[in-house]
Amino acid sequence: MANNKSALKRAKIAERNRLRNKAYKSAVKTLMKKYFAAVETYAANPDPETEKEVATRMSEAYSKIDKAVKRGVLHANNGARKKSKLAQRLKPLNQQATATA
Repeated sequence: MANNKSALKRAKIAERNRLRNKAYKSAVKTLMKKYFAAVETYAANPDPETEKEVATRMSEAYSKIDKAVKRGVLHANNGARKKSKLAQRLKPLNQQATATA
């Protein structure tokens, strides 16, 4: 345990930051899962409404990832990797839709 005033303050700040970081990381994971569920729905039933849902979910996830990177919760490469993972999941479906159209 911390023995002086500055060490106590740093411990308090570290705990505050840990909780903030945990909230951001949890939100990113949740939004990614919602996006993946929307993509699965779109793959099963490709219509304009589900496509719009996928675009909305992707936008929300991208936004939260970018905010987490900006605040230093995620490293920039980690954020880029997560966004790439999201885009990769949708890419084959878009190629399939344009091939059939």
